[in-house]
Amino acid sequence: MRENLDAPTAAALAQCRAITSTGSKSFSLAARLFPRDIRDAVFFLYGWCRYCDDEIDERRGDTAGRRAARLAALSAGTRSAIAGEPQRDPVFLALGHVAARYRIPAHYPLELIEGMAMDARGETYETLDDLLLYCYRVAGTVGLMMAHVMGVSDERAFKNAAHLGIAMQLTNIVRDVVADAADGRVYLPRAWLTEAGIPVLSLGNPRYRGELAAVARRLLMEAERYYRSADVGVRSLSFRCAVAVGAARYIYADIGTLVSRRGPAAWDERVFTPRRRKLAAVARAVALALRPARLFRAASTAPIGRVWRFPDVVKLSDEVKSCSLYHGLFSRSN
Repeated sequence: MRENLDAPTAAALAQCRAITSTGSKSFSLAARLFPRDIRDAVFFLYGWCRYCDDEIDERRGDTAGRRAARLAALSAGTRSAIAGEPQRDPVFLALGHVAARYRIPAHYPLELIEGMAMDARGETYETLDDLLLYCYRVAGTVGLMMAHVMGVSDERAFKNAAHLGIAMQLTNIVRDVVADAADGRVYLPRAWLTEAGIPVLSLGNPRYRGELAAVARRLLMEAERYYRSADVGVRSLSFRCAVAVGAARYIYADIGTLVSRRGPAAWDERVFTPRRRKLAAVARAVALALRPARLFRAASTAPIGRVWRFPDVVKLSDEVKSCSLYHGLFSRSN
């Protein structure tokens, strides 16, 4: 049953719903497949995430001092919302509401802010592990927050939830690699670009589109391993939630499929999933949700890649370390 919201919270929900529908049509479609109360929580979370992302992404021309000030404000607002303090800004009111109702740990949204700080600082990613840390922060944490919203209790499923976020972020990186390069952002592992003979400063040059397509396929193979891990976590969800999560999974994965299929022409125009393919993705999600639990158990024993751990040089807070280790997030195995 849908909860009764006071006027400010209801207004925040309406704003977050509008942000979702305009910010991501694919995500908005998947979100509408959730039960109503969970759907509202998804809108609350997406509204806050999108607001924070826009605060950093749309003002990249600001001075370092201004970027630092905005990050500090986002962090302070997030801490205040999580602490249950009164909020004037609808998106922080939204975060506080959903965090309190579903007991979302503070370090998830705070680490997402740290991922955005990596963007603001213009950090580079030499290796795949470096990139995976970024993906965990900006997207894996969203999967973890969603796991709380959906009432996940299986500890192993938290890892699968984080892996879905990572897979989606890797897919987004591949789709937008040329546009990002034009904005001075390079997410592909630089070691991979060197191996492929692509100068970092020439990443968007059509001369290297063949080599770039090969690197993109390589990263999409990594994304597929994380998608496969996410599939295992579906067994911990209710049917409606499994369909919604599966729809998001297949819609985003299909973007990678289209990029691979187009090869060097993948960045001539932005790839999107047509409506008919989205509907096919929903059908696949229903099939995934209906799979017998015994099949999921069998799949969970299949290794999907080498063990992934954050580089030792990464300095995580003690609370983040304990939470991440607790959920086994440093491994790509199921």
